[in-house]
Amino acid sequence: MNIRTLIPRPIVLAAVFATVAVAGISPRVAGVHAAYAPHEACCGAITPEGYRLADVIDAMHVEQLWQAKEHINWETGQPDRPANYEGPGKATHCSAFAAALGERLHVYMLRPPQHSQILLASAQAEWFHEKDGVEKGWQPLNAQGREQRAQELANQGSLVVIVYESPNPHTPGHIVIVRPSEKSPEDFRKEGPQVAEAGTNNYSSFIAARSFTHHPGAWPDGVRYYWHSVDWASIPPSSAK
Repeated sequence: MNIRTLIPRPIVLAAVFATVAVAGISPRVAGVHAAYAPHEACCGAITPEGYRLADVIDAMHVEQLWQAKEHINWETGQPDRPANYEGPGKATHCSAFAAALGERLHVYMLRPPQHSQILLASAQAEWFHEKDGVEKGWQPLNAQGREQRAQELANQGSLVVIVYESPNPHTPGHIVIVRPSEKSPEDFRKEGPQVAEAGTNNYSSFIAARSFTHHPGAWPDGVRYYWHSVDWASIPPSSAK
């Protein structure tokens, strides 16, 4: 049973912040994003579906799996080659992690075996707006305020991606998942949406404004946003275990 259904949220928050304060640790350093302090949220409250999305993301343990410099099984993030493997496909795994999350949510995005893991992020970026991506239910966010709308949709439990297609067909792009967050409008202006990603470093919770630093020209104007609804009724709670 989810503890959030048993303990009122203000009590949970008070206990968390009291604990890190006693330890002399900043809440942000301790992994408690300031977005969870009482304030006006930039992009709406997190719904029950949004909390389920956050649970599924966290249950994937991306900070331990989908590690760079290892050849991995795209679905699990586990290494599937010996430690001394020196062949292709062992760089970074942002696109494999995104596709694996989509699979857990019963949402298809371009993935193996339809495309290899090599240069998959840029291929996904192109696929989202092609006929197959559109027919699979992916929709773009193009209007002004797309960043806020992306965060709002994630808070409501939709699968939202931010993707960069490399202009060089021989270098990788990048893709991240927008994760639910009730960060303040001030934090949102500085940080952009809250995200989860695999890459050179992996994060279950990070900020979009720093996710594309290895891709000059990507953030903020070179990225694109896409989203897909999630049928939470079809996903058992055990999916987040």
